[in-house]
Amino acid sequence: MPSEDRCEYIHVHEEIVGRVRQSMPEDEDLFDLAELFKIFGDSTRIKILYVLFESEMCVCDLAQLLGMTQSAISHQLQVLKKSKLVKYRREGKTVFYSLSDAHVRTIIDQGMEHIAE
Repeated sequence: MPSEDRCEYIHVHEEIVGRVRQSMPEDEDLFDLAELFKIFGDSTRIKILYVLFESEMCVCDLAQLLGMTQSAISHQLQVLKKSKLVKYRREGKTVFYSLSDAHVRTIIDQGMEHIAE
């Protein structure tokens, strides 16, 4: 292995390393965070979330608006529900979906702000 590929500890700043180590979240929490961000890695799910910024909608409305099948929309909504990003309410036989809370919009808004820089 070439010497430039090896990390040699000439001087470790123990105070900094210790402080940062104490502030690090648990591995399980970091794993859960990574899993959450994977949900945002699908453009169809992002489109659904954007639509739900404007109004709660049923699967039929979402399918019509996005030009997709109801089955495809339902599948993506299940993923979003499992991740607690959307919630639903039943009105008769119709199920309406909406964003779970303001955090979802904040995450998307922050991402858009970041890519616009």
